[in-house]
Amino acid sequence: MTTRRHFLSAAGAGVASAIAARAQQTVSPNDRIRYALIGAGGQGQYDTRNALSLGGAELVAAADVYDGRLKRVKELFGDHVFTTRDYREVLARGDVDAVIIATPDHWHSAISIDALNAGKDVYCEKPMVQKLEQGKAVIEAQKKTGRVFQVGSQRVSSVVYAKAKELLHAGAIGQLNMVEAWVDRNSALGAWQYSIPPDASPANIDWDRFLGSAPKVPFEPVRLFRWRNYRDYGTGVPGDLFVHLISGLHFLTEATGPERVYSTGGLRFWNDGRDVPDVQIALYDYPARGRFPAFNVMYRVNLVDGATENDGLKLIGSEGILEIGSGVTLSKVPRQTEPGYTIDTFPKATQEQFLKEYREKYPQRPKIDSTRMTAEEKFMPPRGYLDAIDHHRNFQAFVRSHKPAVEDAVFGFRAAGPALLSNLSYFEKRVCLWDPDAMTLK
Repeated sequence: MTTRRHFLSAAGAGVASAIAARAQQTVSPNDRIRYALIGAGGQGQYDTRNALSLGGAELVAAADVYDGRLKRVKELFGDHVFTTRDYREVLARGDVDAVIIATPDHWHSAISIDALNAGKDVYCEKPMVQKLEQGKAVIEAQKKTGRVFQVGSQRVSSVVYAKAKELLHAGAIGQLNMVEAWVDRNSALGAWQYSIPPDASPANIDWDRFLGSAPKVPFEPVRLFRWRNYRDYGTGVPGDLFVHLISGLHFLTEATGPERVYSTGGLRFWNDGRDVPDVQIALYDYPARGRFPAFNVMYRVNLVDGATENDGLKLIGSEGILEIGSGVTLSKVPRQTEPGYTIDTFPKATQEQFLKEYREKYPQRPKIDSTRMTAEEKFMPPRGYLDAIDHHRNFQAFVRSHKPAVEDAVFGFRAAGPALLSNLSYFEKRVCLWDPDAMTLK
C-alpha cells in the first residue's frame, strides 16, 4: 500500500515539476494575447486580473452596461482601454484576440456565439448557457469557427483535482458507489446580496441592453446588481454552484452526465424579493461508463448554514473515500472478505452445523473494524496556490497553440445541462430524464 510519506513526496514532486516548467515559459512581445472584457463586474475584473498576472497579455477593451464599471476598468487597467456599453463594438475591433465573458447568465450564449463568429477565442464564465435549448448552438458555433472556447469552472485545471483523478483511476477507493458534494454559505455576499452603487440611475445604466432577451420591466437596479436572485437573468443555486461541483466530478470520472435528475429545496431565509431558492438539494443517477459502474450523486447548497463557508466533494468507494476540498484526503476502508452471519435465532445444533460449513469456506481471520476510518494519505497544493490562475494559464496555452480546451463547449454544456435540469425539476416538481451523450431532455 502507498504510504503517507510516499504519497506526499510524489505529489509534491509532481507539483514542483509543473511549477518549474511554467516558470521557464516565456512569452515574446509579439505573442501577447490582447483581451477584451465583456461584463466588468466582480467576476469579470477577477478573471482579468488573473489572466494578466501571467504576463504576455493585456486588456485592450471592455464593455458593460453600467458606466461606473467602465470607469473602474480604466482605473485598474489603464486609460488606454477602450470602453463601451455595446459589446458588439468590442467584437468588431481588430486588436482583440480573445474575450472574457462575465455577464449575467442570460447573455452567455448570445455573446459567446457572436464572439466565436467574430473570430475571437472565448473564455466564458459558467454556466455556459442559461437555457437547455441554447447549448447545441454554442457547440455548433465553436465547431464551425474552430476557435478556442473554454468555460470558466476552474476545478478542471486544478492540481488538487488532477491528484484526485490520478488516485481514483488507480483504484485507490475500489469501486465508486456514490458521491456527496456540497457548498455551504452563511453571509449576505455568499447569498448574492451584492452592493448597489448609490449613483445607479437610468442615466448611467443601459437598462434595455441589460434586459436583452429577458422580459421587459421598469428600471430597478437591484435586478442588475443582484441578478443571480432572479430566474430572468441567472440560474440560481444550480447554475452558480452545482455547476462547479458537476464540472469537477465530470473531470474526475470522465462522465458525460446523469440519466436522471430530481431536485428539491426552498426559500428559507433570504426573503428579499428573489425568486430562486436559497436551499437546494439534487439527486443524480449516473450510468455505467468506461471503468466506472453506475453510481449516485447528491448535491447540496445551503446559503443559510450556521457554519463557516465551506465546500467539498466526497467520492465513496468499496475500499475507501476520497474527499476533495482545499486538498485531497484518501481514507482507506479494508474490504470485508466474508459476509458474516446472523444465526442466533437458529437451534443450537443448526448453529453448529452452519458455523462448521461457514468456517470451511471462510477460515477464521482477525476481525476488521470497517467503521474505523483512518486518513492515511493527504495532498495539499503549495501555499497560495490558485486554481483560477492555472485555468487562465491553460486557456492562454490553448489560444497560443490553437488546440481545443479541455472544458470546451461540449464539456461546458454537459456540466450546465444537469444544473439546469435541477432547476427544471425544482420548479416543475418532477423527475427529469436526460440523455447525457446526445445532451437532450427525454
